Amino acid sequence: MRTDDDSWDITESVGATAIGVAAIRAYETGREDALFRDPYAAKLVGAVDSEGWNSLMAGTLSGQGAGGDLGAWSMGSVLIARTLYFDEYFAAAVRAGIRQIVILAAGLDARAYRLEWPSGTRIFELDQPKVLAFKARALADDRPAADRREVAIDLRQDWPTALLDKGFEPDQPTAWLAEGLLRYLPGHAQDKLLEQVLELSAPGSRLALNLGTTGDMADEFRERRRKVMADAGIHLDLENLFYPWEDREDPRTWFAMHRWLVTEGDPVALLEDRGRTVPEAAKAGMGAHILMTATKPRGDETQ
Repeated sequence: MRTDDDSWDITESVGATAIGVAAIRAYETGREDALFRDPYAAKLVGAVDSEGWNSLMAGTLSGQGAGGDLGAWSMGSVLIARTLYFDEYFAAAVRAGIRQIVILAAGLDARAYRLEWPSGTRIFELDQPKVLAFKARALADDRPAADRREVAIDLRQDWPTALLDKGFEPDQPTAWLAEGLLRYLPGHAQDKLLEQVLELSAPGSRLALNLGTTGDMADEFRERRRKVMADAGIHLDLENLFYPWEDREDPRTWFAMHRWLVTEGDPVALLEDRGRTVPEAAKAGMGAHILMTATKPRGDETQ
């Protein structure tokens, strides 16, 4: 069970979920019709040296989706769609002239290595010290495509000070990312985190996030997911890692109340618009998943 001061390595608790996300990215990268490429994902998963995670990455787990397709699995489809959404979010941010990037709870995110970044871009990755240490070992032979700076800290601690100490400039517009993060925080911690982001955000800053809402997975899906992973020797009780949706405010409402401009993405449309068929069985869960961007207006912008 989660506690307010729990900690983890990459193979434990919340840390292990980053392996699953990287495994899905590696699986998608290996498809002939891949919607994105992440050549670092397989290296990150392989560094864990786990037969179960390697099987997930290869798409060979039994029962994960129609025809063995991870993309037909509701969770797989959501992870593929959100990767696309956030990749495009960063592309739009740099086109708008933003050169300061902050990835909260970075996990095994490899965007600092795999995306194209303009000269002068700084990317700050925040996460538990053990998680960042694992990624540093796994990618020791690789060079990031921008000025990547690790901020090894728990987000429930004084991360703003640690971020500033690494050279973050609060007077410059920032593109923030909170991918796969908020459900692992209780409602009060979510509010505090978002308030800290607001305090550090210059006009023109933006934040993208995802969040599964209540009822986003049917009981039969949860049981199938548990069985598929258990059969592979992956014992990860995701439901006990999440904090309840009911105890938090909808971030779309929260940002609108703070006068940030909110736009939403549709995970089903993201895939279908690119020619990817989304099974009806996967659509129900995907429809209850928030993908959103909030932008702090500049002085000459109004809602």
